[in-house]
Amino acid sequence: MELNQLSYDVIGCAIRVHKELGPGLLESAYHECLYYLLEEEGIYTEKEKAMPVIFEGVELDCGYRIDLLIENKLVVELKTVEKIHDVHLAQVLSYLKLGDFNLGLLINFNVNQLKQGIKRIAN
Repeated sequence: MELNQLSYDVIGCAIRVHKELGPGLLESAYHECLYYLLEEEGIYTEKEKAMPVIFEGVELDCGYRIDLLIENKLVVELKTVEKIHDVHLAQVLSYLKLGDFNLGLLINFNVNQLKQGIKRIAN
């Protein structure tokens, strides 16, 4: 599936989750519901995907985990915070760089309308 269409489909699923649950829950609730919905839609999704750091040719597990990796090409990082900060954007950019991915979505579910909480981040 083309990357822009894939991101559109993921955003649509996230909006469906947010419409049903609303803001105010823990990140883990949105994480599980979005994962479930993506799987139901037939979109291959890995959750808590380990992202190793390669240093001097050696793959090291430093504890980095991508919330959702969609179709092995779209990074999705979920938040439930009052405001998105630069550190959240840097986190997604780091995943894009480490995994050599081109596009990420940073989705904050702690908003009244989800479109206010979605940021597309390109590498």
